[in-house]
Amino acid sequence: MRQSRATSAMEAVANVAVGWLVAFAMQLLLFPAVGVQASVSQNLVVSLVFTAVSLIRSYILRRFFALREAV
Repeated sequence: MRQSRATSAMEAVANVAVGWLVAFAMQLLLFPAVGVQASVSQNLVVSLVFTAVSLIRSYILRRFFALREAV
């Protein structure tokens, strides 16, 4: 069964959203533990940039594998 592009995008967004929550919480805990001083807003910007990259990467990989299955 093929997955539509819209469904691929929705799955990627859900996956990345959960990942963002975990990563943001970990940043808030781990950055100070390793001596990285960043405000909450700086942590938010860093996590959002990584999240955007992750979302794009996840969608591209999912479409690549969906196309391979179709062949």
